[in-house]
Amino acid sequence: MLLFLGAVPKVCYSCGKGPAFGHSRSHSMVATKRRFNPNLQKVRISVGGAPRREYVCTRCLKASKVTKAV
Repeated sequence: MLLFLGAVPKVCYSCGKGPAFGHSRSHSMVATKRRFNPNLQKVRISVGGAPRREYVCTRCLKASKVTKAV
């Protein structure tokens, strides 16, 4: 579990995965900058026995790296 100070948007609470940067390529192969965002879902998870709403990537949800709150 990663701990951050303050609000960190577009970052997975469990693994810390954030946006990646690359290029979009048109038919003429002109490169323009683009951003690849992780697939984040806002879910209720159990943190220290208390439920919290956090952004978690679908990869961590599928791998059960976080426990959902009841």
